[in-house]
Amino acid sequence: MSNNPLSATRTTVAATRLAWLLLTPLPIQAAAPANYEPEREAFIHEMVARHGFERAELMTLMEDARYQQAIVDAMDRPYEGKSWGAYRALFVTPERIAGGRRFLAEHAPLLSQAERTYGVPAAVIVAIIGIETNYGATLGQHRVLDALSTLGFAYPRRAAFFRKELEEFLLLSREEAVDPSAVHGSYAGALGKPQFIPSSYRAYAVDFDGDGRRDLWDSDADVIGSVGAYLSEHGWVPGEPVASPATLRGPLDDKIEVGGKRPVVPSLSVAEIQAAGVEPAAALDPSAQAALIELDREGAEYWVVLDNFYAITRYNHSNLYALAAYELSRAIAGLDQ
Repeated sequence: MSNNPLSATRTTVAATRLAWLLLTPLPIQAAAPANYEPEREAFIHEMVARHGFERAELMTLMEDARYQQAIVDAMDRPYEGKSWGAYRALFVTPERIAGGRRFLAEHAPLLSQAERTYGVPAAVIVAIIGIETNYGATLGQHRVLDALSTLGFAYPRRAAFFRKELEEFLLLSREEAVDPSAVHGSYAGALGKPQFIPSSYRAYAVDFDGDGRRDLWDSDADVIGSVGAYLSEHGWVPGEPVASPATLRGPLDDKIEVGGKRPVVPSLSVAEIQAAGVEPAAALDPSAQAALIELDREGAEYWVVLDNFYAITRYNHSNLYALAAYELSRAIAGLDQ
């Protein structure tokens, strides 16, 4: 035995920790619902038949997937369930604005190239990356395999959607030479710095650095280009406005539909909205297609939103998300100082 007191102390501490670990029960992992395994087996059969996956390898992979009750719980309390005031306070912050300005400066040539290519302002691209992963600092703590199998096999309300995303994820893994058992992302299975769901990754991600791969983890060029490409493909109109805060001149014409948290397709002209008693703060083209939304932040807050706002809601189907991205982008660009 060593006569060194420090060594003896370390030995005692180690023994105490070991005893504590042996006596402390491990967290109980919630059991998967009864339909989880049958759904998994059916999925394996479909993937082998439809896409030619090797059965034994796919079975090994899918048997490693783990049902996670925490993922189901997270789905039932999304950020988008918050008020606009609470949601905005999470993302339009001094820290995130400063981080966005650093990202904008660091990647200025790439962002300028993306803006020229896709017509989406650099600050909008940066704001979306900032909201999604804090500029790449938080990529998600859940294995995507666990998230998508949990939701695809044991979340009836949206099982069909997430089962399809699991299929897309495995196809993506094969196409991009990614280890599907090692990828981490959001509780909903979103991937990389821009948090693309697998189907969006396959459909809209671009190889913006020209290296032959679409890498949304380690290639900031691909991340920036892919966000620009996504918005462009979903209706972004270069040079057009996004939204304007608005006030009511009096009682609102009850013939005008007022949206809330859920996206509304712009289907009225700005002139029609103005005629109903709404005054946008910004000078907008009277013929532009728009919609009126009302959100809650220390009382009712009205916004006239246009086609580019709706394009942002295609990234995340929430008016809260689109407005946070818009306001953060303006702050990053120094337009609201």
